[in-house]
Amino acid sequence: MAPGSNLQRRLAAGAFAVTAEVTPPLTADAGALSAKAAPLKGRVDAVNVTDAAGARAALGSFAAAAILARDGIDPVLQVTCRDRNRIALVGDLLGAAAQGVGNVLVLHGDDPAGGDQPDAKPVYDLDTTGLIGLIRRMRDDGVLPSGRAIEPAPGFFIGAADTPHDPAPDWRPTGLLAKLEAGADFVQTQFCFDLEVARRYLARLSDAGIPERLKILIGIGPLASARSARWMNANLFGVSVPDAVIDRLEKAADAKAEGRRICIELMQGLQEVPGVAGVHIMAPNQSMETVARVIDEAGLRGEQSVV
Repeated sequence: MAPGSNLQRRLAAGAFAVTAEVTPPLTADAGALSAKAAPLKGRVDAVNVTDAAGARAALGSFAAAAILARDGIDPVLQVTCRDRNRIALVGDLLGAAAQGVGNVLVLHGDDPAGGDQPDAKPVYDLDTTGLIGLIRRMRDDGVLPSGRAIEPAPGFFIGAADTPHDPAPDWRPTGLLAKLEAGADFVQTQFCFDLEVARRYLARLSDAGIPERLKILIGIGPLASARSARWMNANLFGVSVPDAVIDRLEKAADAKAEGRRICIELMQGLQEVPGVAGVHIMAPNQSMETVARVIDEAGLRGEQSVV
């Protein structure tokens, strides 16, 4: 398949990709999202838009991705299995493709019980592997499971999620292998704040031949404070901020500046880890100006372009 989206082209060319993430605001104004994402334009290869992160409703990710595409930003459409059955998913995915959205990241979706409308009923008609397989068939075969033809078919670059960790001796990446076999083309991971863990995790993925077939972007971000790091350890599945990092933040005269420095060090170090194709920068509850500053201070501005 010829590379379509900017992100796909960059990764196909062997460039070290940089993506970032925007949580759409709770608004009916497209301009509010455009303004929020504006600092990232020209600094990253693609921008993710979340799909009701934390099971809290916001401007929908399908519309948000179309708005970014209109603005000249290559969007990564996050789509969860939580809220739609396969009929709605197909219709919304085709609508996104028709509006210039070329990347999609398939996620399970946060439990509504933890959101601000806990009585909402989850759907989960498909799991993540099933939805990845459906999108691949739509793209590669141009058909729905029923056999109905899609003319023309969407050209999605398909993403999956994973959680970096220090693998046990008997661990095998069975979940990621299943997503790969279903049709995933790239992976954006949960936060990883430990380069040694990243090296060991990638080494085990390499043993399974995964980086040769799947582009892996490791999740990083600028930590705002030691308190924030401890909260992430306690509340975010799969996240482990090392004690040494928390200690640095605690002792720093300017914790936010230290958090940026740690993020830059990770970004630079990950470029040297075999099998890492890029980084995915997430900064919950922080401005996109902060993410832009990290990219600029890392000396990456101008190397990544969305046009």
